[in-house]
This record gives sequence, C-alpha cells and structure tokens, in this order.
Amino acid sequence: MSDPHPEPPLHSPTDRNFFTLSWQGDVDGSLLLLDQTRLPHEETILDLQSPDEVIDCIVRLAVRGAPAIGVAGAYALCLATRGMTDREEILERLHEVAPRVRDCRPTAVNLETMVKRMMHSLAMTDVNTASGLDIRNHLLHLAQTIDQEDQDFCDRIGQSGAEVVPEGGTIITHCNAGALATAGSGTALSVLYAAWESGRRFSVLADETRPLLQGSRITAWELQKKGIPVEVICDGAAGSYFQRGKVDMVITGADRIAANGDAANKIGTYMLATLAAAHAVPFYIAAPSSTFDFQTESGQLIPIEERDEKEIWYPLGETRPEGKIRYGNPAFDVTPAPLIKGWITEEGILQPPFSEIRD
Repeated sequence: MSDPHPEPPLHSPTDRNFFTLSWQGDVDGSLLLLDQTRLPHEETILDLQSPDEVIDCIVRLAVRGAPAIGVAGAYALCLATRGMTDREEILERLHEVAPRVRDCRPTAVNLETMVKRMMHSLAMTDVNTASGLDIRNHLLHLAQTIDQEDQDFCDRIGQSGAEVVPEGGTIITHCNAGALATAGSGTALSVLYAAWESGRRFSVLADETRPLLQGSRITAWELQKKGIPVEVICDGAAGSYFQRGKVDMVITGADRIAANGDAANKIGTYMLATLAAAHAVPFYIAAPSSTFDFQTESGQLIPIEERDEKEIWYPLGETRPEGKIRYGNPAFDVTPAPLIKGWITEEGILQPPFSEIRD
C-alpha cells in the first residue's frame, strides 16, 4: 500500500469537504480511500492498487459500513486484473479473488451482493469473443455504476425519511450510518442531513459505540462538519436519557435485513431498540434495497461476525491482561422487526413484506 495520496478524488460529492472512496483514472487506475481508523485526528487518503489492499482495509475497518464495503468490493475486482491483458488469465484471476473479497466480512450483505453482481455480469457477457481489455472495461463500468447507484440511493433515502425527524427534537443514533459508511451522503445520517437542509432544527445524541468508537470518532465528526448539534454519550448512558424523556427518535443503519424485517446492525443497536420500545419512542432503520436479504427468512439466520478480542482489552494496555479472562466481541446484534417502526429506503418508508423492492 502506498503512502497517502496527495491528489483529491475525481468525483467527490460537492456538498461536503471529505469523501469515503473514489476511483481514480482509467481501467488501470486505483482506488482512493479515506482511512477511517485515523479519524478524527488525521484525514489520510490511501491509494489502493490491489485487491489484497482493499480486503485489508475492509477487515481492519479503514473502510466500513455495508454500502461502502459493497462498493469497495466491486472496485477490488477491478484492481484484481490491473495491468493484465490475457483473457484467460483475467478470468482465472477474477474467480480466485472474488470469494476472498466476498467473504472477508460475513454479516454485511452488500459486500456479497455486489461481488456476486460483478461476477454474474461477467457470466452474462460473451467472454469468448471479448478481449481482455473489453472484460476489464466492462467490470470498471459496472463498479462505477454501483458507486453512482449508492450515491443516488443515499439521496433518496434522505428524502424518504426527512419528514419523520421531529422539529426541535433529540435523535439518538448508534455507530456510523453517514457518508463515511456509503459512497454518498449516508443512510441514517442522510435522513438527518435532508431534514436539516429542509430547515428543521434538532440535536443528535451519538452513542460512542464500543469497542471501536465509530460514534464518537466518526459520526460526531461528520455531524459537526454539517453544523448539526451533536453530543457524544457512553453506550451505557443511553438508558438514562430515555428515562428522563430526552430522546424523541432513534435511527440507525443496518448491515443486513432479513425477509421478515429483522435487522442486523452494530452491536448495541438491539439495546437501543428495546429502550425505545419501553419508552414509546419511534425506532427507524435506514438502508438501501441492497441491504435486504430476501434469501434469509429471519434474523436468527444472519451470520454474526466475531472480531478479535484485542478490540475489547487494548484500552487497558498493549498486552493482554494476565489470567484466564475471556473476551466476547460480536460485532453485530439483531433487532427484531416488531421493534422497528419503519424501514426507510430509496423507495420510501416501508413495512414487511417489502413488495416495493422485492425482485
């Protein structure tokens, strides 16, 4: 992986002064990516030139958020054949790399969906008559289409949900479902951005989101750049805010939504959903149609990623505490559909069985 790239992206959104990821150049170009592990103190752009570099960034959360890693996965396949010309070698390389990209984070369905979409498109192309360069140009065009679709979906999600944001209210969110989790303006935060731009005024409580602090490091960073009032709170403090009547709405993103509406999101989301239900506060999920997995009947069947235990104990020091202490680090939990008031998508605010977006 090269040093931070000095040049700006070719197509960053015009309404913000940062970007998540962007392709630079032609078929032999590279993927520019904002290293989110360095936020909020450093805004470092990485110049990725191989699929292994993209996989590493996905695994270590330099890029994260279900839609964003889906787009990154599509571009990873473009990087897999960088500089190659022979058709058979290109096809062999793609079939070797695709499963590794697809499986590097198991819970977020967008990654699997976009890798499958790229490979399915390849299967539908007459590769026997196409040149190696034709195949590579075809894949890059599709990856850029996926990128643009996500940007468009984010804008539409924002417009779909803006009216449910209460004027003068306090909204709590968990993890990061903003521009840094997508190729566009975000999912849950896109709703807040659209509401703010329409003239509504409100404040946001950002759960710090242990153990990697995506809320305090990333969500708060985004919101303050937009000029939206934000207060970071410890995850365990959320209950007291509900109890004191200081929460009017909850909105989060999702990494996978089952056919019945159960939604997997960052660990701790289920806790917020149960608090919201206990205090009659509406709880919304915001996600694009690509996050819905209609092949999975319920949330009980969603695979939950278990991450390195070091993420739990590293604040205590550089070495693991002595003894036989065990550390559990599930990255996600599942919120049952009955706790969710609405699923905000690019097609509007939906309810199961989601006929508007089913194939």
